[in-house]
Amino acid sequence: MQTEAAVFRRIHEPLTIETVTLDKPWRREVLVRTVATGVCHSDLHVVDGLGRFPTDRPMVLGHEGAGIVEAVGEDVTSVRVGDHVVACLSGFCGTCPQCLSGHPNVCTGGLVARADDGPPRVSQDGAPFRVFASIGSYATRMLLHENSLVRIDPDLPLDRAALVGCGVLTGVGAALRSAGLQPGQTVAVFGCGGVGLSIIQGARIGGARQIIAVDQFDSKLEMAKRAGATHTVNSTRDDAVKAVRALAGGLGVDHAFEAVGLKTLCRQAIESLAVRGTATIVGVLPPDETIEFPWMAIRPECRVQTSRMGSNQFRTDIPTYLEFYRQGRLDLDSMISRRGRLGDINDAFRAMKAGEVARSVLMFD
Repeated sequence: MQTEAAVFRRIHEPLTIETVTLDKPWRREVLVRTVATGVCHSDLHVVDGLGRFPTDRPMVLGHEGAGIVEAVGEDVTSVRVGDHVVACLSGFCGTCPQCLSGHPNVCTGGLVARADDGPPRVSQDGAPFRVFASIGSYATRMLLHENSLVRIDPDLPLDRAALVGCGVLTGVGAALRSAGLQPGQTVAVFGCGGVGLSIIQGARIGGARQIIAVDQFDSKLEMAKRAGATHTVNSTRDDAVKAVRALAGGLGVDHAFEAVGLKTLCRQAIESLAVRGTATIVGVLPPDETIEFPWMAIRPECRVQTSRMGSNQFRTDIPTYLEFYRQGRLDLDSMISRRGRLGDINDAFRAMKAGEVARSVLMFD
């Protein structure tokens, strides 16, 4: 089957819109017509050469997708043709030690990808392509394993649902699952993009009594207020650590979240903690990056931890968070700053770098 896709070919070069060929669904694979996909920083990391992503062949990027099932391979049991689905990069095998212990977000089984030495899911004139996160949502169709999908109610808007497949799942889950936030605790969020805004919403849903948003753009701080921040700090005008600690009564916060992937923000998050506080690093840093801070910056019995995809169990978490949206407790509508088409992908990356958007969504219908 022929499909249009945004293709990554070289670091620091724009994606190109090309016609590629999809294989037919294999055993436990699903063909999905893409309706909407969010534009996430993780895809931009590939373009910018950050991380250990293979670049030996072209790649179809995108992983925050939602659509409608068009065909299923043999032994698929979780979805049927016509179902509305959300893709999630936390694809799981269900049999490895992490899956069996209740942590499918860090699955080590590798079931959802095809073997490199086998026929590719995506190709062009016989040349194999890679598919980012085994999803490839910057395309009019996705071919992926059923364990990278969850079925959702068909009355939910797919452009909003797409966001829950990565950014919202990561942020809300970081607050509600990874951090162990308790009602009445205090929170600081460093970075108010799509993930940071989702952390703020998760903290609000979880009952935090004070949520301090830190960013360098006033426009994002305004979005943070609408998401539930009780206080804001513009880090270009104020010392972020001093401002956060002052707003928290001089004691620091119970939970600090880094939501961008910058070592400076990681250090600020750690230095903002109260005694027995927890710093949760949600952003993805370059693999060889180092984080340094004075020993005295760590208050007694503090913890520094990472969060991968909000410690999710996405088959249950995504429907739960979408139910929060249905109830009006999770705002997905204002998370979408702009919509575009597949050909707008490079401008969406530009807007993300410039801090102009919380999330851009590409529409295919």
